[in-house]
Amino acid sequence: MPPQHSHLKFKICVSGAAKTGHCAPDALEKTKELGRQIIEQGAVLVTGATTGEPYWAAIGAKESNGFVVGISPARSEREHVEKYELPLDYHDIIVYTGFGYSGRNLLLTRASDAVVISCGRMGTLNEFTIAFEDKKPIGVLIGTGGIADELQTIVEKSHRGEEGKIVYDSDPKMLVKKIIEMIKKEKIVEV
Repeated sequence: MPPQHSHLKFKICVSGAAKTGHCAPDALEKTKELGRQIIEQGAVLVTGATTGEPYWAAIGAKESNGFVVGISPARSEREHVEKYELPLDYHDIIVYTGFGYSGRNLLLTRASDAVVISCGRMGTLNEFTIAFEDKKPIGVLIGTGGIADELQTIVEKSHRGEEGKIVYDSDPKMLVKKIIEMIKKEKIVEV
């Protein structure tokens, strides 16, 4: 008999820089591949419904015919586009929170089974620390620049443990594989 909830897909969040001028030259392509791999390995992509790295992950996911959920800081589609100047394309569903960036970040990470970091700035660091405190599985796509390439040092200097919940890899395919294995260990049912 199959497990009772085996139909549920894993939800993997890609967190990264909305503005990518400081990212590694190949960061966007690597993040696009990250989105593809999330779908090809059987999961759903969750993003902050924003530009930059998360947007490129969404492009990769849609190119692989995947399902993409966006969690917006805005309270409506109009505010999402006009006030926040965020895109609507490459997502199947956008949830409008009305909570601004900091509230959105909390919902984004909590709604996901795991968080994967690519490049990143201060908002990405915020999403990382929320996921870290919530003991979520975290993947870091190293070699993409920004905060992603600093996280291992930050974790070591924080003296908080939990390194077992964080995996690092420069290969999007391997990183997603590692994350899915971590998610499986967190689930209450066999998958």
